[in-house]
Amino acid sequence: MKKIAVLTSGGDAPGMNAAIRATVRYALYKGLDVYGVERGYAGLINGNVNRLNSRSVSDIIHRGGTILKTSRSPEFTEQEGRRAAYEVLSAYGITGLVVIGGDGSFRGARDLSHEYDIKVMGIPGTIDNDLNYTDYTLGFDTAVNTTLWAINSLRDTMGSHDRVSLLEVMGRGCGDIALYAGIAGGAEYVIIPEVPYDIDAVCRDIKSSQKRGKTSNMIILAEGAGNKDEIVAAIKEKTGISVKTTTLGHIQRGGSPTMFDRVLAARMAVKAVDLLCEESESRLIGIRDNQIIAEPIDSALACPKRFNEELYSVAHILSL
Repeated sequence: MKKIAVLTSGGDAPGMNAAIRATVRYALYKGLDVYGVERGYAGLINGNVNRLNSRSVSDIIHRGGTILKTSRSPEFTEQEGRRAAYEVLSAYGITGLVVIGGDGSFRGARDLSHEYDIKVMGIPGTIDNDLNYTDYTLGFDTAVNTTLWAINSLRDTMGSHDRVSLLEVMGRGCGDIALYAGIAGGAEYVIIPEVPYDIDAVCRDIKSSQKRGKTSNMIILAEGAGNKDEIVAAIKEKTGISVKTTTLGHIQRGGSPTMFDRVLAARMAVKAVDLLCEESESRLIGIRDNQIIAEPIDSALACPKRFNEELYSVAHILSL
């Protein structure tokens, strides 16, 4: 293999730039020509491909987002779109592709690698931490730390006014951001999609904590676990207590990546390039028990959903 390309696809995540940088510089070290594809699969279909060198990725390791831009491409879900993408790769003589993205991006990578002679290595970049074959994804640690900053700030003002605060974070199908940030921030309640919540129990706990002299409470809600307005209305009706709400939204996707995400990006990128040089079958790169792994793309995508019940139990116990 002599030429590879790298692209970012789907939602952006802190650490993507660190992964781009490591991919480019390590591939150059291995004697490969490296190309960057702008705006994900849509850019690949449209031929937005440029040669990269070491200077192309200077001064980006600390930046959030992605210098290659990203997008979602409905056209790539169709065989005609993937054929167009393959023709662009073939025109440049590119036979290896590093895809930095999430589940949807990897399903596109799988289809491309099955249909054409392109080796694809996937680096998981999504703040939700919702890829089941790996313990952590790029951007997750940074997003949790952003959430933790918000919790600390809200605690200051909530404690000053004896209020209950509800902080809504991202996590439509996976509650890891809420769970990890809830434990790290000492939240009293963590509401996640993996565990149905009991609003009556939440209200009883709020009243009980007030009797113990606790005058402020923090509720962390993953966006896919319930409707914040309904939860707030129910608490007001059952306890008479008003709840102040904050939605972090896309602020969780931005910001300078943490040390953990930067190092993880480097480790995963090195593994991806090494496997492309070996002309291995297409794989998804991940981390398990602090060891970098590379799973065949089909089995990685078929990995069943995992939920850390022990960690959720710890969050509940420590909130009492």
